[in-house]
Amino acid sequence: MAQRANKGEKVFRGIPVSAGVCRGKIIVLDKASHSIEQTAIADSDISVEIGRLQKSLTDTRHQLQEVQHRIAESIGAEEARIFDAHLMVLEDPALIDEAVRVIQTEKTNAAHAFHTVAERYAKALDKVEDEFLRERASDMRDVTGRVLAHLLGQQNDVDIRHLSEPCILIAHDLTPSKTALLDRTHVLGFATDIGSRTSHTAIMARSLHIPAVVGLKTVSNELESGDYVLVDGFNGMVILNPTEQTLFEYGQLVRKQVSLEEKLREVLDQPAVTLDGHRVTLSANIEQAADTESVLNTRADGVGLFRTEYLFINRDSPPSEDEQFEAYRKVAAALKPHPVVIRTLDLGGDKFLSSLHVPTEMNPFLGWRAIRFCLQQTDVFTAQLRAILRASAEGNVKMMYPMISGLDELHQANALLNRCKDELRERNIPFDDKLEAGVMIEIPSAVLVADALAKRAPFFSIGTNDLIQYTLAVDRMNEKIAHLYEPTHPAILRLIKQTVDAARVHNVWVSVCGEMAGDPLLVPLLIGLGVDELSVTPPFLTQIKFLIRRLKLSETKALAEFALNCESPAEILSRCQAVAMSAAPSLFDTQK
Repeated sequence: MAQRANKGEKVFRGIPVSAGVCRGKIIVLDKASHSIEQTAIADSDISVEIGRLQKSLTDTRHQLQEVQHRIAESIGAEEARIFDAHLMVLEDPALIDEAVRVIQTEKTNAAHAFHTVAERYAKALDKVEDEFLRERASDMRDVTGRVLAHLLGQQNDVDIRHLSEPCILIAHDLTPSKTALLDRTHVLGFATDIGSRTSHTAIMARSLHIPAVVGLKTVSNELESGDYVLVDGFNGMVILNPTEQTLFEYGQLVRKQVSLEEKLREVLDQPAVTLDGHRVTLSANIEQAADTESVLNTRADGVGLFRTEYLFINRDSPPSEDEQFEAYRKVAAALKPHPVVIRTLDLGGDKFLSSLHVPTEMNPFLGWRAIRFCLQQTDVFTAQLRAILRASAEGNVKMMYPMISGLDELHQANALLNRCKDELRERNIPFDDKLEAGVMIEIPSAVLVADALAKRAPFFSIGTNDLIQYTLAVDRMNEKIAHLYEPTHPAILRLIKQTVDAARVHNVWVSVCGEMAGDPLLVPLLIGLGVDELSVTPPFLTQIKFLIRRLKLSETKALAEFALNCESPAEILSRCQAVAMSAAPSLFDTQK
């Protein structure tokens, strides 16, 4: 929300996605919107409209390939791979065939048919709880806009490649393909009404090293081209007409950030060890094989969570066993001898393969998802298990099952795993016969039977996002109750401690791969509770290591003891803040 300050200064608060501070005049980009009229067509025109759609898809494909090539040359191959997802949309038979069907059955123009079908897909993605998958709706609309521009004969891109002077861009949304075309010598930063930390636009901003804030809601309507603003990519603020005092404060903030970056570089090659000698394993969360480079660059101890859903979305059928094997093999080989923990497919709830005709569920997140889906769709599951097993011959591969609620599911999953091992033996295909299959602890019932699970699983990985959601019965995407989503709720901390205690009895390794692991304020608490490993997204690894190297295990244990005996989530969070900020004050100097 915007708030008034003195001397005409006005502050807009959003989501920080790319660190840094910039100031200057703005250009407000027009909202990309196409007026799509439905026009009835004659039977004789159906083939013509289908032909127009196919040509527009081809033209868009060439356009995106050109953008991808340009990015590969100017920024890097890893960033260019972002557009693989866009190109996959153009190859999706489910999307294209449905658009063709609408043209044929409703006898309507191609633009209306394609827009209707694509928007249906995008709205379905909008509702997904998983933030990474939800942001793919933006990718789909990016592609859709380009296809429609070709169909309607409209200019798609605002010309932001040849700006005449340095400026800050303000827009309702800045699509990844437009972000890729930014002239870095003239674009100081940008801010948008919508978006999230995991959007491809946010990723592009970080790659370009320009400050960016998203999720500002109405900023594109409230500002005008020529306005003077300051963009704070550390704290997620856009400040209109900043005062001299504000500019002075931000000058100090920038100097502190430069100093912090120098300190972070110093610990890059150092282990994550506390001041009193306690080693914490610090691993990375990744979504695709292309993320391997960032894991190596941040000196992570391996991959603690390889989300495999990326291989399955935006297509009408599952990837082949060989395709999966190649993706897993690349990561395992590149990071060997470090471990790579591959999570088996976590589809379901509201993110199914488009080839499956699944009835609507009243409570999708309590329904047919993750391991429940896999144990019934055994063809999909066993193909993935075989691919993981084959990749285990190429490096230090482990795997884990999501959303295990009790022993029966673990037994069934392991039975299928053993069957896959037998199949590979019969075909003389090599694999690691000692591959470890761990369990994700995401449901309260799994915590309550953790002692039994620990007898049969070599490691646990606590998925704090779902554990909090299921324990507190809170949908954090629901604004009315989002405030009830509290990681420091006593119930959550006791569940984590109970999991750790059960694991210790049976010498089972415990990792945390949810958002709590990447929150510097909560890291001391997790260490004090006894977890062995923290697995976080690569951009936050060095900051977490910097903090760990300034903590004492004795301090974290005292914090955990206090938290386990405290009844107030707010008091626990306050104590966590005090410990973290006392240990590494410079890590929080960019906060306002």
